[in-house]
Amino acid sequence: MTSAILVSIFMTLVAASTPILLAALGELVTEKAGVLNLGVEGMMLCGAVAGFAVAFSTGSTTLGLVAAVVAGIATAMVFAVLTLSLTANQVATGLALTIFGIGASSLIGAGFVGRTITRLGPVFPAALSDHPLLRAVFGHDIVVYLSLALVLGVSLFLRKTRPGLILRAVGEHDASAHAIGYPVIAIRYAAIGFGGALAGLGGAYFSLALTPMWADRLTAGRGWIALALVVFAAWRPGRLLLGAYLFGAVMTLELQAKAAGVTWLAPELLAMAPYLATVAVLTMMSLGRRTGRLDAPACLGKPFSAS
Repeated sequence: MTSAILVSIFMTLVAASTPILLAALGELVTEKAGVLNLGVEGMMLCGAVAGFAVAFSTGSTTLGLVAAVVAGIATAMVFAVLTLSLTANQVATGLALTIFGIGASSLIGAGFVGRTITRLGPVFPAALSDHPLLRAVFGHDIVVYLSLALVLGVSLFLRKTRPGLILRAVGEHDASAHAIGYPVIAIRYAAIGFGGALAGLGGAYFSLALTPMWADRLTAGRGWIALALVVFAAWRPGRLLLGAYLFGAVMTLELQAKAAGVTWLAPELLAMAPYLATVAVLTMMSLGRRTGRLDAPACLGKPFSAS
């Protein structure tokens, strides 16, 4: 296997991992604040269709990314109002948000099916981004570098800053945090909004970078993988990065096997691999709960009332 092939595999792996990493990182912050949002898939789809629609209409992928972030936040705020202000059940609302996202993206995207746009390009000059070896480092688009910077930023925020400590306190013991004067509801609104922004951005990565065209249900269940990844990473950003790239490697397996002419293994079986990995993670999660080894925030999924 030549170095060019290895670099090509690495580039594909990074691209496949980035949307999952973004969505999972946003969900990690949301869950650290004590809120379980199962609507990641719906928020990703809303971001994907909003990003594509704006990019197609304006010819600007930058505006498309901005629109995706706004769409993700707007969708997340619907969830926040229902669960935080109206105390609706978080699990049921999250599932409803996913169903809403699937329907809304299909409706809005109906006029864009099969349309294409200019793919989000590399940040660095062609001398670096097209170099046979250096492109492994310099050949990525801005969202890839942003996702890595966000992992570092979130990790430092949660471990080294006072606002991060307060957010964790809200997720671990909301009643005590409220008793000493911290605005629990406002903090959870901010965490949900951050999660929605990253889910929208992750969804837009599908329609603006990975496959710069629109197709119905473009994210293909990656939001569920992102949810499982948060548990797999034990709510730690560093592990989340490793887990996302592991899932990305599994997802590139199908493409690389086809390129290599592998015929003894059914392509359908390879396509199932990421989802089988998700099932394995969920199984680990249930075992962890039984043995008490998980580090889930103590207030995760529990309603809170300031009165």
